[in-house]
Formats: sequence, C-alpha cells, structure tokens
Amino acid sequence: MILMDDIYKKYANGVTALNGISVDIKQGEFVYIVGPSGAGKSTFIKLMYRQEKPTSGKIIINEKDLQTLQEKEIPYLRRDIGVVFQDFKLLPRLTVYENIAFALEVIEETPRNIRRRVMDVLDLVGLKNKARFIPDELSGGEQQRVSIARAIVNHPKLVIADEPTGNLDPDTSWEIMRTLEEINDKGTTIIMATHSKEIVNKIKKRVIAIENGVIVRDEHRGEYGYEV
Repeated sequence: MILMDDIYKKYANGVTALNGISVDIKQGEFVYIVGPSGAGKSTFIKLMYRQEKPTSGKIIINEKDLQTLQEKEIPYLRRDIGVVFQDFKLLPRLTVYENIAFALEVIEETPRNIRRRVMDVLDLVGLKNKARFIPDELSGGEQQRVSIARAIVNHPKLVIADEPTGNLDPDTSWEIMRTLEEINDKGTTIIMATHSKEIVNKIKKRVIAIENGVIVRDEHRGEYGYEV
C-alpha cells in the first residue's frame, strides 16, 4: 500500500525535513503521525500525494513508484487518495453538494453517478439535509464532515487527514473521529497527522512518531507520548 525506503527531503533553503525515513503501511491500517511542530510530519504527508518530491529514496503508493511518476500521471495517482485538511479548503460559493460533486466532475463521471455517490457520502457523514447549504452556513464540524465526504466520494484506497480535528471543539472532534473510524472499517487506509493526545490515547491505533525528520517510534496501538 505505502512503502517508503530511505527517504530524504532537503529544501532549497537548506532545511532537511526528513532524514532517512523508511516505513511500510498495509492496506486497511489506521495510522497516527505524531511529533513536535516542525518535526517533518507535513512533509511526510505531502510526499504521499506528490505535493512534494523526496530528494532521494523510494516511495511506492498503491503500487505506483512516485519517483518515476510523470507530471501527467499525478492526477491519476490522486484519484485513489482522499485528502482532508485542517482548514477544510471548501469552495465558498458552491453548495455542499457542489463541493463534493466537483471531485467527480473533474474526472468526467456521469451526472447520474455523481448524484448517487454524492448523496451516499452525505448520508455517511450525516449531512444529507444540508446538501443545498453553502459552507458559511455550516458549523466547523459540519464543514469538516463535508471535507471528509469530498475526500471519500471517489472511493479512494487511502485517506490522508492532516490535523482534521485541529480547529474543532472536543465534542465535534470525537464526531469526526467516529466518521474516520467508520471509513476505516470499510477497508480504507487512514493516515492522520495529529497533535491530539486525547484522541491518540483513547482510540488506539498504530502510532508513528517523527522527530527532527526521523521516525523515533512505530508502535501498534501506541500512545501519543508528548506533553501538550
């Protein structure tokens, strides 16, 4: 599913974000990525959907070698990857329905399939009755659930969630986690970067801890391990 072998990432300003990362993540796993700010978590995540390229090393995602992937092939890679951002990244002038449908329109899905799949994912995240609302009419938690619905509407094999509960109150954060767990239960791999000690310690999953660009812990049913 995801294989990184001896990954280094050095930016043009001289900062080495990742320093010899190697990891193997199987289909269907739920993995937390934890560590201090500036540890390299965001770079680690961005490499998976080719937002960034490593300086050296090998990355295989869904049997695709990202080092040899041509630019024209990147959209096809991303069809199998859903990304959920901390700040939602919804299009403000589009309705909930249109925000999610857009992900299918760009791959030229049929109107009939678009409607069916959009309504299916809205039902999954509990927002079927908000299809015609615009983002500003929703709470933060509802906007994040729309973001999740958009990420999974293509039935991706992998969902990458970058601090998906970072801007949400505790009750709403637990709702988002229940949604992600439900998606994971259906076989989708979840990679979630987080600073939430409470979530990691309560909902036990695999924990990969990164510090100074190096994996310092990789534990099945691990704990957060940092003071917050």
